[in-house]
Amino acid sequence: MEKPFVYGTTVFGDNFTDRKIETKRLKMNFEAGVNTILISPRRTGKTSLVYRAIEQIADPSIKVVMMDIYDCRDEYEFYERFATAIFKGLASKAEQALSLAKSYLSRLSPKISLSPDPSQDFSITLGIGPKTESPDEILNLPEKIAQKRNIDVIVCIDEFQQIGEFPDSVTFQKKARGAWQLQKRVSYCLFGSKKHMMEKLFQDENMPFYHFGDQFFLESIPRQEWIDYIIQRFGTRNMVISKELAGVICDKVELYSSYVQQLAWNVMIEADGEVTEQDVENGYELLLRQSSALFVRQLADLTAYQMNYLKAIDRGVHAGFASAETLEEFRLGSKSNIARIESVLLEKELIDKRADGVYFADPVFAYWFHREYCS
Repeated sequence: MEKPFVYGTTVFGDNFTDRKIETKRLKMNFEAGVNTILISPRRTGKTSLVYRAIEQIADPSIKVVMMDIYDCRDEYEFYERFATAIFKGLASKAEQALSLAKSYLSRLSPKISLSPDPSQDFSITLGIGPKTESPDEILNLPEKIAQKRNIDVIVCIDEFQQIGEFPDSVTFQKKARGAWQLQKRVSYCLFGSKKHMMEKLFQDENMPFYHFGDQFFLESIPRQEWIDYIIQRFGTRNMVISKELAGVICDKVELYSSYVQQLAWNVMIEADGEVTEQDVENGYELLLRQSSALFVRQLADLTAYQMNYLKAIDRGVHAGFASAETLEEFRLGSKSNIARIESVLLEKELIDKRADGVYFADPVFAYWFHREYCS
């Protein structure tokens, strides 16, 4: 049975909501070979959007490679993951992937492992390290294969901000940018869940990936689109929810895609036939309980200064943290302490810097934090 609401994973089919303009733009970039950078807060559906655009590509000469580097710790782990994804993405069978690896990385002895069901998946171990293939050989793999096969390749890399954590990260970025910007048959879609890190990589003119491609910020899905979607999905279970209460679901989580889906599902669990205000409140309380363990872990090692900074935001302070009054009222230490506090909280994705000041990055966390620490 199809799930009426999907969260915490990539969304496909009827569970994908709106994003018509963004999907069209991304699909056109893919078909034209334009590099693309997606930047947005967590829980806004970047990965789902990428898959949606890919689904709509009809040209068989365009091949897509998907990879996730969330746990890559250095450049050589990246090269291993990158090459493996290229071989798997451009081969339909394990034997073909192994043959590709042997053809293009001659100094390696690649090994292949099959899952218990060989028709499902396989993995390749390449053993890439400082003494094997050169970085340029790895980074130019997709271009070499694309040229030989007369195809175009799109390489989509999720959690791309992880490269900022590599030892000597800037040197690696220069290598990657230097190789990728010269490729004719390959384009890249780079996206990740840490907005501030992605902005640093692509919006700082001193960084190698500055102006690497078409960069767009993924805005929230419009409120009315969500309302129509929620009503329609409740209807698939012969349940009724008013426009007003569907709007309350949207407002409680400030249109964050994953949270809208999760809260709507919680409300569906609570309701019996026609949704009531109490069902929405019960669903929201359930969402807070579901999220509380994560929130507690995020706060676990914060200093008193960092906690006080969050309390200042809760009290409506969004700028001027270094003023004498704010430093004294919220016990934030010295002026020089503010930058360090902000750096840690940004890294933990607890805050978000906007044009008009600093805010909580997560609306559900904001409510939970207020209730647990400030009320």
